[in-house]
Amino acid sequence: MSNIFKTKPIASLIAETEGKQGLKKALGAFDLTLLGIGAVIGTGIFVLTGVAAATYSGPALVISFILSGLACFFAALCYAEFSASVPVAGSAYTYSYAALGEIWAWIIGWDLILEYAVAISAVAIGWSGYAVTLLQSMGLTLPKAFTLAPLDGGVVNLPAMLIIALISWLLISGVRQTSNLNGTIVIIKLVVIALFIVLAVWHVKPANWVPFMPFGFNGVVSGAAVIFFAYIGFDAVSTAAEETKNPQKNLPRGILYSLLICTALYIVVSLILTGVVKYTAFAHTSAPVAYALQQIGINWGSALVSVGAICGITSVLLVITYGQTRIFFAMARDGLIPKVFGKVSEERKTPVTSTVLVAVVTMITAGFLPIGIVAELANIGTLFAFIIVSIGIWVLRVKKPDLKRSFKTPWVPVVVPLAVLSCGYLIIHLQPATLLRFVVWFAIGMVVYFAYSRHHSLLGKALESEKSSSAS
Repeated sequence: MSNIFKTKPIASLIAETEGKQGLKKALGAFDLTLLGIGAVIGTGIFVLTGVAAATYSGPALVISFILSGLACFFAALCYAEFSASVPVAGSAYTYSYAALGEIWAWIIGWDLILEYAVAISAVAIGWSGYAVTLLQSMGLTLPKAFTLAPLDGGVVNLPAMLIIALISWLLISGVRQTSNLNGTIVIIKLVVIALFIVLAVWHVKPANWVPFMPFGFNGVVSGAAVIFFAYIGFDAVSTAAEETKNPQKNLPRGILYSLLICTALYIVVSLILTGVVKYTAFAHTSAPVAYALQQIGINWGSALVSVGAICGITSVLLVITYGQTRIFFAMARDGLIPKVFGKVSEERKTPVTSTVLVAVVTMITAGFLPIGIVAELANIGTLFAFIIVSIGIWVLRVKKPDLKRSFKTPWVPVVVPLAVLSCGYLIIHLQPATLLRFVVWFAIGMVVYFAYSRHHSLLGKALESEKSSSAS
């Protein structure tokens, strides 16, 4: 049992990236920044802003974004140090293995499987909704039986399943091709957001910001917990560690630059949205940015925003699917899940088997479940991961003070508690049903670990072999 708390040597983790099962290094700081923006700017800004304003925050939506952004920023500083010190695929899972031990690595890996899987499904369902609406505006109406899940009155959500299949095929083709497409999509959606700001800022009416906090401060915090989904993805930059050139410098830059750019855009857009249209009007629309332009008579801009939204959501789906496959790859390489999911294509240097697994599972979820059931689970999974990574930084500072760190989290005794407390505060403001589902998932994970993973762990086997050799 003592083996489950053993940490994996960082030198061993890095050595694994240089063998046949290593991934191709092809990304720089600019690629990583676009990867982060691609993951973050999407569903949050084009969908959740309206829901949060109408139901929780009112015009104080801007404060909700700032609160969520602060929680992310504290965690991002910890991610930046870890990614520079341990530039290996797997993100928080790998960092926990290096700092806290196998059992914590498994817990966070299991948590990340939930986070990314439900996020992929939720984003694919959102993409389907925008795509169907855009096709309708062009005169092509698809039957509801094939565009909605059974609980929403349909049979299967085929567009959601098809976009996941397409994204997965692209990921298998190679990381350079994936990065190039993501960069193009990110530029398109940034241009669309800039266009919205330029068109709408002249129509802001300060009277729409009154009352500023209609649901009180508790409403603002609840809104922050909900729109936290808008920030999910910047941590996916760290999953690209093994495919990054000069990761010690480029990873911290990619993580922090993308988060700061996205937070600034969220603040500006939320202020303009609630200034152009009264917050109560957003209760009946799932496309708040396009709706706001319609209300001020700029219908052509509204149509353009819808195209931008589809591009935005596509890039989010691309990056979080990428992140999920790399976490599966890292866990399989360590033996905690079947090794077959850690196999890398010799020609393309991509983890084909883990990508196919992620595709199949998320296609089924997106095709047959409604978005409401899956969205909040992604929030709690991410917040929990942030807490564990932040604690891991402090532990590693104590256990390995001489470890080479090209980026250091400043004021660790202050930043780590702030990261833990802010993320924990947001967790307790999620719905009780979400907390219950998370506990059930955690319990299933513990059963899987003690029934399978502990016995197949490569680190565990190596330690047992050492003990046997010492005894003989």
